[in-house]
Amino acid sequence: MNLLKLSLIPCLLLSLISSTAFSAASKIDHLEPMFWWVGMNNPNLQLMVHGEHIGNLKVEISYPGVQLMGVTKVDNDNYLFLNLQVSSTAKAGKFNIVFRDASGKEIHYPYELKQRRKESAERKGFDNSDVIYLIMPDRFANGDLDNNSVENLSEKVDRNNPDGRHGGDIQGIIKHLDYLEDLGITALWNTPLLEDNEPQGSYHSYAISDYYKIDARFGTNEDYRRLSQACQKHGIKLIMDMVFNHCGMAHWWMKDLPSKDWVHLHDKFTPSNHRKSTIQDPYASKIDRDQFLDGWFVGCMPDLNQQNELLMTYLIQNSIWWVEYADLGGIRMDTYPYNDPQGMSEWGQALLREYPHFNFVGETWYKSAADIAYWQKDALNADGYNSYMPCVMDFQLFFEMQKAFNESTGWEKGMVRLYESLAADYLYHDTGNLLTFAENHDTDRIMWVLDGDIQKFKLLMTFLLTTRGTPQLYSGIEILMEGKKSDGDGKMRIDFPGGWKQDQRNAFTKQGRTAREADAFQFLRNLLNWRKNNAVIHSGNLRHYVPENNVYVYFRSNAEKSVMVVLNSNAEAQKINLSRFSESMKTYISGKDILSGKLFDFSQDTMEVEANTSLVIELQ
Repeated sequence: MNLLKLSLIPCLLLSLISSTAFSAASKIDHLEPMFWWVGMNNPNLQLMVHGEHIGNLKVEISYPGVQLMGVTKVDNDNYLFLNLQVSSTAKAGKFNIVFRDASGKEIHYPYELKQRRKESAERKGFDNSDVIYLIMPDRFANGDLDNNSVENLSEKVDRNNPDGRHGGDIQGIIKHLDYLEDLGITALWNTPLLEDNEPQGSYHSYAISDYYKIDARFGTNEDYRRLSQACQKHGIKLIMDMVFNHCGMAHWWMKDLPSKDWVHLHDKFTPSNHRKSTIQDPYASKIDRDQFLDGWFVGCMPDLNQQNELLMTYLIQNSIWWVEYADLGGIRMDTYPYNDPQGMSEWGQALLREYPHFNFVGETWYKSAADIAYWQKDALNADGYNSYMPCVMDFQLFFEMQKAFNESTGWEKGMVRLYESLAADYLYHDTGNLLTFAENHDTDRIMWVLDGDIQKFKLLMTFLLTTRGTPQLYSGIEILMEGKKSDGDGKMRIDFPGGWKQDQRNAFTKQGRTAREADAFQFLRNLLNWRKNNAVIHSGNLRHYVPENNVYVYFRSNAEKSVMVVLNSNAEAQKINLSRFSESMKTYISGKDILSGKLFDFSQDTMEVEANTSLVIELQ
């Protein structure tokens, strides 16, 4: 997530600790996680309890296989942290946690342990066989008119306001999963769906006010589970967008912090300097590094102190809770380098201990491969740091794609940009586990960058979907939606046409698309569904050749198949010398372009490629 254009007034807390007296009417406001599972690899469970003077009470638990190992008190006596150990012999069931004051008065809080599914630990996350579809739920489709505005949440629906809430929700996504399956999508990443109770700009939901609650304007926790189950029926993995660097000012604990070091507080409002390089920079000063890590992202997003062990445990358990509860197929972590590096390393290790085959990706917004590679699991970093983040976002390739298709041939221009970008892959520990994309919710729409040129669009999509990595598409790219960042986030993040009953046309249907949109949609649909069934593109070896005359040729191959990809980014047809590619073409004598159906005979020395044309040739 980049700098959000919100109307922000920095809010510093003058009073953090409440001091009301305990009474028999005291109640527990929050106990999180609300329930847990028997059979986790890590038997330890930390419960955060918030209630009036709850810290003055004694706690008892009597349930076979569950042992209260200790109670941690903090500055604020409205909190207790209970350290439980759940034995592998424990049975799923309900029991009471008893809180007792000095006079013997008690609060009984029911707690439940559920049975973990045996196959949960072996779950597979998304990988390079997938194509991820990114949705901003508020701008995709409104499937439930009853939750457009919610009484106890500040911001109400206002579709006329580009920066307001428009009413898209979980039910709207569920209703269009058949559309995504038909398109060829195999994984779904929604921007955050958790509650964001900021008074304005809350539609993006990156200022989370409750880490265990789906925003009621999107639906309920159970609706999110239904989304996951529906996705699986359509062969789609569900990826959850998480935000741990900061919470929202409207988060319930900001009114009553557990301790003064729960968030980074300063004498005056101190924003992050946004200098991500200070983490890897061997010469960085402590003051610059600290301001990057500890400064607030923006004024309504308090910076969480992940060096606080209680908070870090809370965040780790929150991730595991959502994976189990919603049966997730992946996690995307927002603003990844802004988080405390050691805390996030512990987070990654904890996830992989529970789910060895799971996948999660960090937002690594850098322009160089060297900077991005630093954050990938098992990178050979000079400082010895290991993030345990399996997948990182390939922003370097993104920046090069935005330029490459608008340039003519040159020493470092045009298709050469793509070649040189991939030539830096030696820096990555795992080149197959890179998230590749041409646009997302924080960038210019690629069709605005390409000045609406559909031929350039086809060239770019061919590259994105046949090179290494896991491609991500942003909702609406299939119908050539445009938008530029300089117009403002809200105006760039426009609604998908047809997602609202009152829309004049429905681009989810063939009848609702213009001829130009239909052309782009069908091109992408054909390529996506072909990719879905061709492992050679998922994980086959990549061999590429230095572009000549702005023509880029590369091959993907495995033991069963070889595919030749040709990108001619010229306004004129080009002839290419086939003998140059003998290393990859070997004994193949013909091929068929899966995009056009055209047959090619390789008995000649040269092959002509039409202007502004891409070819994906299955070699025979």
